Amino acid sequence: MDEFDQYQCRICNYIYDPEYGDPDAGADALPGTSFQDLPDYWVCPHCGAEKEDFENIDGVD
Repeated sequence: MDEFDQYQCRICNYIYDPEYGDPDAGADALPGTSFQDLPDYWVCPHCGAEKEDFENIDGVD
């Protein structure tokens, strides 16, 4: 597991890419924020799925 691994939502297939972050979510998800460093309350910006609904697509969870 690498801090720059991408994670994919199992529900809608949205891919969280740490290089871009999720700036619409505020300061907790700015570009450069690893998936592990996202707050527990962060949800998929497309479907509202929780972090537990994402899987690492670059490496092993």
